[in-house]
Amino acid sequence: MLVLGVLPLLLLQLRVPCRAADVPEDVTAEFSVRLYHQLRSSVGEENIIFSPLSVSVALGMVELGARGPTLNEIRQAVGYSNLKAGDEFSLLRNLTQALSAEETQNVVKLANALFLQTGVHYNPDFLQLMKKYFRAEIETVDFSESMAVAEHINTWVENHTESKIRNLLSADDFSSVTRLTLVNAVYFRGSWKNQFRPENTRTFSFSKDDGTEVQTLMMYQQGDFFYGEFSDGSTEAGGVYQVLEMPYEDEDMSMMIVLPRQEVPLATLEPIIKAQLLEDWANNVKKQKVEVYLPRFKVEQKIDLRENLQELGIKNIFTKDADLSAMAGEMADGKDLFIGKAVQKAYLEVSEEGAEGAAGSGMIALTRTLVLYPQVMADHPFFFIIRNRRTGSILFMGRVMNPEVID
Repeated sequence: MLVLGVLPLLLLQLRVPCRAADVPEDVTAEFSVRLYHQLRSSVGEENIIFSPLSVSVALGMVELGARGPTLNEIRQAVGYSNLKAGDEFSLLRNLTQALSAEETQNVVKLANALFLQTGVHYNPDFLQLMKKYFRAEIETVDFSESMAVAEHINTWVENHTESKIRNLLSADDFSSVTRLTLVNAVYFRGSWKNQFRPENTRTFSFSKDDGTEVQTLMMYQQGDFFYGEFSDGSTEAGGVYQVLEMPYEDEDMSMMIVLPRQEVPLATLEPIIKAQLLEDWANNVKKQKVEVYLPRFKVEQKIDLRENLQELGIKNIFTKDADLSAMAGEMADGKDLFIGKAVQKAYLEVSEEGAEGAAGSGMIALTRTLVLYPQVMADHPFFFIIRNRRTGSILFMGRVMNPEVID
């Protein structure tokens, strides 16, 4: 299993004239689900993969430099309205530290960087808080050398994602008026607690929601997993659907798969997904023996978040009305700063044991009859989240509409 995401949120430009037991629960779940639904409406029938935590962390970095209505808009949209002002920074720090605790057996890397225009003065308190809450690396660059800067930042991203995310930014993303770029990178590599045996992987048909089929490599195992069957209380989502939670090695992290019935398109089930429902799934799945058929797949996606965030109510930071004056030094006018670009690139790879593995020559029976245990047959589109089971923090969220086979 390999998942990672990178979010250079945000590219800020100068406007031209004219694991601790007391780790708090993630309060951004509702924002994460709202963003998923917004992406769903904008990408059509494509796969989706993004990191809600990465978006929240990057917005938190921007929030440190925001004031007035700009600050309030971010707090309200992300879900911090019920928190005491400023408490969200400690919350984000604790959530990220819980994910990257050294005692965990999975590899979770969260890296933040702040690239500043050479010669421009910034508020030292802002820079200090960036280091305190987000452990941000701070560098000065000359954005007028756009090609060199793009290469430098892309190299930083590659180094923090084991070279899985490449060419995130281009020279066209920078200009002589660019003043600051925030980059957030998230990398996760985990091994299943119950690994699939490569010799049981077989070519199988995956039925897309448009009625066509594609061939994919289907993994198989029978094991003890957290499983439940749920109903939406109506026929809107086809009645009963399945939820499977598969823990990683140390059981702090897991992947949750939500699968409608074979004849029910995922688009019919998706509208019922809410933050409270995620919690209900997590609280009500029970450990039992399950037969699991899951495709090997990889999903990679680059998302322009600017429009999507604006649709969720975060508009001010992208306009001439932005107040990011808490970033500026005494000699600079912070009200001349606004957000020019917000993109995220994420990558998810699922295989038998967490790394590349070749299929063997064993035989299994792919059948829907004479099943002794609940059977999860993910041979049609499904929704998933990768989360910290202690805090509820959502590292990745998405859907598989068309699995791309890993060679």
